Amino acid sequence: MSTTTADLHQDPHEHGGEHDPHQQHHFTTMEQQFDTSKIGMWLFLVTEVLTFGGLFAGFGLMQHKYPREFVEAHEELQRWAGATNTMVLLISSFTMVMAVLSARTNQAKKTAMYLWLTVGCAGIFMCIKAYEYTHKFEEGLLPGIYYSHHGDLIAGSHGYATFFSFYFMMTGLHGLHVLIGMILLSWLAIRARRGEFSDKYYTPVDLVGLFWHLVDMIWIYLFPLYYLIR
Repeated sequence: MSTTTADLHQDPHEHGGEHDPHQQHHFTTMEQQFDTSKIGMWLFLVTEVLTFGGLFAGFGLMQHKYPREFVEAHEELQRWAGATNTMVLLISSFTMVMAVLSARTNQAKKTAMYLWLTVGCAGIFMCIKAYEYTHKFEEGLLPGIYYSHHGDLIAGSHGYATFFSFYFMMTGLHGLHVLIGMILLSWLAIRARRGEFSDKYYTPVDLVGLFWHLVDMIWIYLFPLYYLIR
């Protein structure tokens, strides 16, 4: 006998099954819901890559236009801060992976612990970035018309202001993503502590994990672009 659409959407309680409260009514199974959610997240991440990709392309064009100014502007950045933030985000990627693994293996306390550790790493990243921004403000290394740094080798060039326009635009946008990630991770940690995630339902942890890995990956490109390449 063939199975109709109506049969697929029958209430599992009618056959003695147990309905998962996390399953939305428009999905036939939890597996279908998980796969659909993950595809949606990947599509969102593609738009994020396109956004940053455009900024990377613009940076490259301006670097070609102002090569000497960009090299000099690079020297104003603190490499130790960029390197430290890189290590912090790499550690946060590991704790995020462990959080997903813990959720999949029904370890609620460990899931919450790893999520809070990830939040902590993000907090360290933001503190270091705030320190860097403060230094730039004090030195007048600001974007666009607000650039007021003295002692540049090529006086009157717009290349320095252009460099820091891209610097604040790209690192600021990345920092906004880190902040959003901290909010999402904190929300997940609270839910994990309540025991809401298990091997049967851990979709939010997995999806936020994908988002967080993208945030880390973008920084992996930003770090050498601004702090290392001359």
